Amino acid sequence: MKAAAPILNPLFLSIFIAIICLPSLAWLNNKGVSSLLAVFLVVGTLFVVVGALGIYVVSSVDVFSKQLPVYQKNLNQQAAVLINWLSKHGLENIFDINILNELGSSKIMKFIGGLITSLGAVFADMFMIQLTAIFILFESYVLPKKIHAAFGESSLSYDSHEIIRSINQYLAIKAFTSLVTGLFIAVWLSIIGVDFPVLWGVIAFMLNFVPTIGSIIAAVPTVLLSLVQLGVDSSLFVLLGYFLVNMLVGNVWEPRIMGKGLGLSTLVVFLSLTFWGWVFGSVGMLLSVPFTMIAKIILEKNPETHWIAILLGSEADLSQAEG
Repeated sequence: MKAAAPILNPLFLSIFIAIICLPSLAWLNNKGVSSLLAVFLVVGTLFVVVGALGIYVVSSVDVFSKQLPVYQKNLNQQAAVLINWLSKHGLENIFDINILNELGSSKIMKFIGGLITSLGAVFADMFMIQLTAIFILFESYVLPKKIHAAFGESSLSYDSHEIIRSINQYLAIKAFTSLVTGLFIAVWLSIIGVDFPVLWGVIAFMLNFVPTIGSIIAAVPTVLLSLVQLGVDSSLFVLLGYFLVNMLVGNVWEPRIMGKGLGLSTLVVFLSLTFWGWVFGSVGMLLSVPFTMIAKIILEKNPETHWIAILLGSEADLSQAEG
C-alpha cells in the first residue's frame, strides 16, 4: 500500500472532496436545481476557490524557500538569546541547552518547509483530483438506485441510506467548523503580521479534521515562524489565538452541533494518524480521522459490528451506550 501511495492519494482526496460536496448537492436539489446543474455549480465553485488557493500556496512555497535563510538566521539569534538567558540564571543544568544546538535551526525550518511543500504538491495535482471528484459526484446520484435495485426494501437498503445520511451530517458539520477555524486563524495571523496568513489558515482548516492532535500540529509551525519573524511576544499572541479558537470551536461549539455517536477515542485518533501517515504520508494524516469516522458510522449501523464502533468511540459515546 505504501508503494501505491502516489496513485491512491489523489483518489482518496477525490473521494473526500466528493463526500464533502454531497450536502451542497442535496441542498441545491431540494431547491429545485437539476442534478446536472447542481454538480456543475458545486464543482465550478470548487474549481474557483481551490484554484485560487492553489496559486497562492504554490507561490507561497517559492517565497518561503527564498526567505528560508533569513528565518534560519533569526532563529539562531533567538536560540542564542535563550541559551545565554538560561546560562545567566543557572538553569543550564535543569534544561539541557545542548538540545537546542542538536535540534538546530535548519531542522526546524526544514520541518516547516516540508509541511508547506507537501501542501503545495497536493494543490499541484488538484486538477486531476477535482476531475475525479466530478465523476464520483455524478455516480452518487445513481448509487442509491443501484442499492435499491440490488437489495430492494431490505434492511440493508435502509441502513445504506442511514449510513450516507450520517456521513453527510458528520462531514458537513466538520467542514463548516473547520472553515470557521481556518478563517479565524487567517484573520488573527494577518492582524499580528505573521507571513503567509492565508496559507496557515488553509492548513488549520485541513488539520481541523483531525481532532485534538490536528490543532497542535497546525499551531507548531506557525508559532515557530512567528517566533523567528516577530519575536516572543507575537508568538505568544499566536499561541493564544490557536488556543481560543480550538477551545471555543473544538470543545464547546462543535460537540453541541455534532450530535451523539460522532466522536472517536483519542487513542484511536493517534493510532490512525500514525499508521495512515506512515503509509500515505501527509495525505494519510489528513484523511485518517475522517475515514476512520466513516468506518465507525458504517460499523455502528450493523448489529454484528456495533461493538467495534463502541471500542472506536469516545468516552461520551460509551456513556450514551450504557444509558
